[in-house]
Amino acid sequence: MATTEEITSSEKRSLNFIEKQVEKDLAEGTDGGRVQTRFPPEPNGYLHIGHAKAIAMDFGIAAQYGGTCNLRFDDTNPTKEDTEYIESIEHDIKWLGYQWANVFYASDYFQELWDFAVWLIQKGRAYIDEQSAEVIAQQKGTTTKPGTDSPFRNRPVEENLRLFEFMNSGEATPGTLVLRAKIDMAHPNMLFRDPLLYRVMNIPHIRTGNKWNAYPMYDFTHGQSDYLEGVTHSLCTLEFVEHRPLYNLFVTWMREYMQELQAEGKPLPMDPATFNSYPGPRQTEFNKLNLSYTLMSKRNLLALVKEGMVDGWDDPRMPTICGFRRRGYSPESIAKFIDKIGYTTYDALNEMGLLESAVREDLNSRAIRVSAVLDPVKVVVTNYPEGQYEQLTAINNPENEDDGTHTVEFGRELWIERDDFQKEATKKFLRLAPGKEVRLKNAYIVKCDEEHPYDEDAEGRVTTIYCTYDPESRSGLPGSDRKIKGKTLHWVGCHNAVEAEVRLYDRLWKVENPRDEMAAIREQQQCEAVDAMRQIINPASLTVLSHCYVEPFAATMAPLTYLQFQRIGYFTPDTTSTPEHPVFNKTVGLKDTWSKKK
Repeated sequence: MATTEEITSSEKRSLNFIEKQVEKDLAEGTDGGRVQTRFPPEPNGYLHIGHAKAIAMDFGIAAQYGGTCNLRFDDTNPTKEDTEYIESIEHDIKWLGYQWANVFYASDYFQELWDFAVWLIQKGRAYIDEQSAEVIAQQKGTTTKPGTDSPFRNRPVEENLRLFEFMNSGEATPGTLVLRAKIDMAHPNMLFRDPLLYRVMNIPHIRTGNKWNAYPMYDFTHGQSDYLEGVTHSLCTLEFVEHRPLYNLFVTWMREYMQELQAEGKPLPMDPATFNSYPGPRQTEFNKLNLSYTLMSKRNLLALVKEGMVDGWDDPRMPTICGFRRRGYSPESIAKFIDKIGYTTYDALNEMGLLESAVREDLNSRAIRVSAVLDPVKVVVTNYPEGQYEQLTAINNPENEDDGTHTVEFGRELWIERDDFQKEATKKFLRLAPGKEVRLKNAYIVKCDEEHPYDEDAEGRVTTIYCTYDPESRSGLPGSDRKIKGKTLHWVGCHNAVEAEVRLYDRLWKVENPRDEMAAIREQQQCEAVDAMRQIINPASLTVLSHCYVEPFAATMAPLTYLQFQRIGYFTPDTTSTPEHPVFNKTVGLKDTWSKKK
């Protein structure tokens, strides 16, 4: 998101609807001119690119208007949460370029939430239900039919309090007791039909151990955590629009609870000065980041990992932040993409090509240019002395002079790409062919022999190409700018080339909208999600090339360095890459201008 100064000095980007609301609140003095947001992930998986949009909004709004943004882990479900996920979330946020003011956990407020729930019971606003989840769901009715009251809805307060304590004793059986809010079983918004507040789990928590056996539900936890922290703008995605009235009701009840505590002279669970000038958090919803040919659901992503359909959460085909990082995306490119698609109040499916365009645009300015040959064929420069090698200068990045240069060595034998040569060239083929000239990048013009242009094996596959070079055509020398019709080709010297593994990635899914396709398959075949996934996953999403060659300079690059393989695309050394066994992941291809001309 743009800074305040950028918005003031330029009208290139108009304020989005959330920025307009924040500016209105500031102008009216709401919250005393204070802006506070939070990013509240559940630590039950790794963050995906959809979270990056929420992160950019939560942290960006706070930074833009001189506020603070807290990181709060929604750790209310101990069956799915793990410290591995907490650490990965923190790492991803920092990698994206953001820093939180404080780290909080929903579990920090378990006691406050419990006390608040007790107050609701005492006020007749909550009760213990002993019915099964299936019966409760049936009694909720439908969108056109009101629900029916639970037979336990009007049980005495004292009995509710006793059973609530029993829920947390460790002796209650999960699924036999729940605490429900008493609201309206005929309410048109079905979320108001006596929603669940607490359930029994009897599972140790990664932070609180065995202290709690009854855990609060998300809808009950979220708004109250916002309130206790003093959040001013609670920003979330559109699926929470229907939850907002319930969010507001619980926040109103929370304020009444604390007003009563204050009137009775009891300590408040938040700073009294903040409470007295604080109207409470306001929830605002924006559209999710949806991408074509992409599935973004932590549950389904976890299934891909567990079933071995991908190589872990950071597989470069995954839409996770760590997957994009391992593939060679920069945090700046992701920010560019998010800024391009913007924030609205309606969902849309964004094209993957738009994301790749943002990545390509960003990497063009930061990637180091190197030579790599993915499908090699040997070239012998017959008039170049055997055993002689020449140091040539290669510019690291023509977009940034400060990136400097490195040297490459030219010799008699070179590797070039196989598709840069044709036995019989078509009219528009401007690369190497019998009798044709090309320039070798940073080196010389070479001409393919006409009498003996190549050798081939028994199957007719070219094994060696024979050329001569023009000694006066070395790049950078006076008079070296002789014009030829041929293209400039990249190459790697055979004498010092480093053999490398290169991984080429395609879309993970065969269909544009895998979520909807999965749902359709499951409905038709009555199968599990994993079985539906296997039917639409792309078997050609990964191609591994084992016998590629790169120049020595490329082999020394640290993992996750941004590189451009000249004339091929953007790549990065994998996290497993070493100078002895370099491994490169393809990030995104270059624009193929030649195919357009065809």
